[in-house]
Amino acid sequence: MFVLVCTALLGWKAWSDTMDDPVVLRTQVALPGLPSGGEPITAALISDIHVAGPDMPPERLARIVQQINALEPDIIFIAGDLVSEKRTGTHIYTPQEIVAPLGQLHAPLGVVITPGNHDHWFGWDALKAELEAHGISVLQNEAAQIGPLAVGGVDDAYTRRDDLSLVLDQMRELTGGRLIVTHSPDITPQVPAEISLVLAGHTHCGQISLPLIGAPAYMSQYGDRYACGAMVENGRTIIVGAGLGTSLLPIRFGTRAEIWLVELSGV
Repeated sequence: MFVLVCTALLGWKAWSDTMDDPVVLRTQVALPGLPSGGEPITAALISDIHVAGPDMPPERLARIVQQINALEPDIIFIAGDLVSEKRTGTHIYTPQEIVAPLGQLHAPLGVVITPGNHDHWFGWDALKAELEAHGISVLQNEAAQIGPLAVGGVDDAYTRRDDLSLVLDQMRELTGGRLIVTHSPDITPQVPAEISLVLAGHTHCGQISLPLIGAPAYMSQYGDRYACGAMVENGRTIIVGAGLGTSLLPIRFGTRAEIWLVELSGV
């Protein structure tokens, strides 16, 4: 009987951690280049959506999109991995089905995405075409002036498609608060000091994190250095989100889906 009760509780815990609405985490970052005393900019960060059955069908993503819109961010950053092609998936969706809910995101300064490893493995060209058709800005080793922000989008380092130097060259011509959005946080040690904010995902905060033991892996060459959350290193803020969906196994345990809301203000 005890074993059955423990099994049921563990199952409930895993289901809750996997399927509950994302938690909203908030922080403030002073961003050099933004006007001092000006109106702050609210940026939402999501990542690792991993649309696939059973845990992240497009219908669930559509509900999360409504949750994000209700937060009224000024700009939305998506740090890669729209899709999951996991073998344990009960349904793999088309690029059109994956991207359609994201087309309902609303923010005055727009929605910006950089690709992740699973996007490349699934078929990035088709996903990119759908994103652009829905008016979502794709930054793939590119930089762009977005209102008062100079945004660099670095492609996925996990699959060695990143070109930080190219992005930095383009950012030198831009003005305002400077930040980089990318999928894997592993580029962070190479980011120069003048970039004071890096937004990333990929680690899932471990996805499965066991009591006392922690997470078996974070899929980072730096181990748990950039495992999860907001951290400051050498004066730079790094925010690594837990993501929304799952990879490999359709289960979370000890971690929750996250939406980060970051208030950017001048120095």
